[in-house]
Amino acid sequence: MLSPRNRELLGLIPSALLVTAGFTAIFIQAENSSSGASTNFTLNHASSVSLTYGAIFLGLCLLAHLVIRFALPYADPYMLPLAAVLASVGIVMVYRIDPVLARQQAQWMVLGLLMFAATILALRRRGVGVLERYRYTIAVVGIGMTVLPRLPVIGEQVNGAYLDVRVGSVSFQPAELAKVAIVIFLASYLRDNRQILVTAGRRVLGLTIPPMKQFGPMLIVWGAAMATLLLTRELGTSLMFYGAFLALLYVATGRLSFPLIGLALFAVGAWFVVGHVSHVHARVLAWEHPFDPVLYNRPVGGSYQLAQSLFAQADGGLLGTGFDQSLLRLPNQGQPILPVPESDTIYAVIVNELGLVGAAGLLVVYLLFVARGLKTAVLARDSFSKLLATGLSFIIAMQVFVIVGGVTRVIPLTGVTLPFVAYGGSSVVMNFVLLALLLVISDRARRPYPGSSRP
Repeated sequence: MLSPRNRELLGLIPSALLVTAGFTAIFIQAENSSSGASTNFTLNHASSVSLTYGAIFLGLCLLAHLVIRFALPYADPYMLPLAAVLASVGIVMVYRIDPVLARQQAQWMVLGLLMFAATILALRRRGVGVLERYRYTIAVVGIGMTVLPRLPVIGEQVNGAYLDVRVGSVSFQPAELAKVAIVIFLASYLRDNRQILVTAGRRVLGLTIPPMKQFGPMLIVWGAAMATLLLTRELGTSLMFYGAFLALLYVATGRLSFPLIGLALFAVGAWFVVGHVSHVHARVLAWEHPFDPVLYNRPVGGSYQLAQSLFAQADGGLLGTGFDQSLLRLPNQGQPILPVPESDTIYAVIVNELGLVGAAGLLVVYLLFVARGLKTAVLARDSFSKLLATGLSFIIAMQVFVIVGGVTRVIPLTGVTLPFVAYGGSSVVMNFVLLALLLVISDRARRPYPGSSRP
C-alpha cells in the first residue's frame, strides 16, 4: 500500500497533465486560426511548449511536496494535489484570457509557494498554537487590513468598491490577509469562551441568549462587518467574513440559536446598507433586474457584467465550446463582451468553454478540498486547531459560494476572487498560506500516539 506522501506525489501528476493539455489546446487553436500553419508544425510546436509549461508546473509542485515530505510527514496527502488541480485550471484559463496576466499569475504562484514553505517551516515544531499568543495583535492587523483601501494615496477604487491597495506598480487586496487573521482571532477567542457561551445565558422565545460579557465580541464583529461594508462598499467581503464567524460560533457551541441571531443581525445591517449606500443598492438592483434595458446600458453600476456572464454560461451548454472558443471581445472594436474575465467572471468563462460538466468538476474539487479541511478539524486534538481548521475551510467554501453565487445570480455579484483559480496576486499568496496552516494542523492531528504505529 502506498504511503501518504507517495499518494500525494502521484496526486500531483493530474495537475501537470491538465496544464499540458490545456496549453496544447490553446496553442493549436490560436495557431490554426491565425497563421493557417500545417497540422504537423502546429502539433510539434504546441506539444513542445506545453510540455515545457507542464514540466515547470510539476517542478514547482514537487518542491512543495518535498517541503511537506520532510517537514510534515503525517500531513493530509490530498490537499496539496487538490490545490494544484485548482491552480492548474487557473493558470491555463488566465493564459487563455491574457498571456501577460498569466505570467504575472505564475510569478505570484512562486511567491505563494515560498510563503507556503516559510509558514510550514516556521510552525512545524510548535504548531499553530503559537499563534494564540498574538491573537489581539493579529486581530488588529486583520481589521486594519480591511480599511486600508479607503486610505488616501494608496487606496484604490475599482467599479465603485474599495478593495485594492496600490504601492507603486504593485496592487494587492488586503482583505485576503484579513480573512486569515480574523479567523485566527475568532478561533482563539471561541476556544477560551465556548464553555461560558454554552452553559450561561437565558432562554428567550426558545433561543439561548448568552451573557453580554461574552455576547459583546459577537456584536463587535457584527459591527466590524457592517463597518467594512460601509467603508469598502463590498457586500461579498463582509458576507465572507461574517459567514465564517457564524460557522465557527456554531461549531464551538453546538447551539443553532447563535448563528440564527447572527443571521438576523446581518440581515438588518445589510438591509440598512442596501438602502443607504448607492453602490451596494445598484448591485442589488442589477441582481434583481439583470436584463432591464436601462440597467443593462448604464455605463457605471449597471447590470451589463452580470447579464453577459449569464449569456456566456448559457452559451457553454453541457460540454462547452472548447478552450479558446469563447468570444471575450468584439472582433473589430476590441471592446470587452465579458468584463473582467480573468477575475470577477472567470467562472463564467470556465462554464462557457468547459460547459456544465467542466464547471461541476471544478466545484467537486472545491468540495473535496473543503471536506479534507473539515476532516482535519475532526482529527485535531486541541480546540484551537479544530476551530482554526474549521474556519479556514469555511473561508474557502464561503469565497467560492460568494463568487459562484454572484455569477450565477444566486446572490448579488461581488468582487471576491475564486480561490487558486482567478487572477490576483494577494489571493494566490494567501491561499497558499491558508493551505500551509491546514497542513500543519493535519500533521499534528495525524501523528501516531506514543507507543502506537497508527494515528
